[in-house]
Amino acid sequence: MKYHILAFISGFLLDLLLGDPYSFPHPVRAMGNLIAVLEYRDLGPKGQEKKADGAWKRRRGIRTVCLVLLTVGVASASALLLAYLIHPLLGCVVEAVMTYQMLAAKCLRMESMKVYDKLKNSTIAEARQAVSMIVGRDTQNLDEAGVTKAAVETVAENTSDGVIAPMLYLALGGPILGFLYKAVNTMDSMLGYKNDRYLDYGRAAAKLDDAVNLLPSRISAFLMIFVCLFLGKNYSVSNAMRIYLRDRRKHSSPNSAQTESACAGALGIKLGGNASYFGKIVSKPEIGDANREIEKEDIPRANHLMYGTAFLCETICVGILSCFLFL
Repeated sequence: MKYHILAFISGFLLDLLLGDPYSFPHPVRAMGNLIAVLEYRDLGPKGQEKKADGAWKRRRGIRTVCLVLLTVGVASASALLLAYLIHPLLGCVVEAVMTYQMLAAKCLRMESMKVYDKLKNSTIAEARQAVSMIVGRDTQNLDEAGVTKAAVETVAENTSDGVIAPMLYLALGGPILGFLYKAVNTMDSMLGYKNDRYLDYGRAAAKLDDAVNLLPSRISAFLMIFVCLFLGKNYSVSNAMRIYLRDRRKHSSPNSAQTESACAGALGIKLGGNASYFGKIVSKPEIGDANREIEKEDIPRANHLMYGTAFLCETICVGILSCFLFL
């Protein structure tokens, strides 16, 4: 347990210091490559899909989920157990690195702050290009408010998916459970689209992602609301709670609006609304109240909220793990 706690803390600090260097091999890229290979084998190249009915695609989708989870589980468990068998300190180091690789706080801040920098110092075209790297919607027609809203929504939603949820699974089951969570999350991001290619094939991945994020997304929202108490006058804990209770279900996903509503309420802005995906307007409900107009400074504010939530969650997890250490 003491090695687990040390690795858990070290991994969190490594993420805050290093982020995800592009030149450094990352296991999520390997997961993505595996998913892409299995998808190509089952469905064929995009635009030239194999002809198959929905039931066949659903079965293949379930098989892909099982193969990915089995591969990731065996690989992560083997690496961790081998390291601990060689020496406990080596195991602790490997666990710390694996923990670091599953967290994305600094990466999320860096990528969203690139959007802020472009809005502040460059052209709207460059800001649209920057935000297109972190969102799935069409960005070519977004104005400054639209670009800002897209970046803030990404930070809010990924506070759960990219930071708090993996942190909770890492605390509960170490890197093995953390890697399995990230595999599910990656499959959903690659296969969980509601279009002709993925509607049936990606259903298992999407439903599993909803399940594994059901509790973490709600914990993330409450942590986000609570941490507003310590972040200053730009954040309202009462409004965050009010908007959360009112708008937390305003999304087709049971989880996405949880942290988005808390963030919108904390900042006093309106998020959500219709967006364009692959050239088609998708109707989405609005979240929050426009107590003021959204502005580019809301991007760093959302990141401060994300970091505060991450530190609070880390502190609580370490405290609970420490209690088990002394039992």
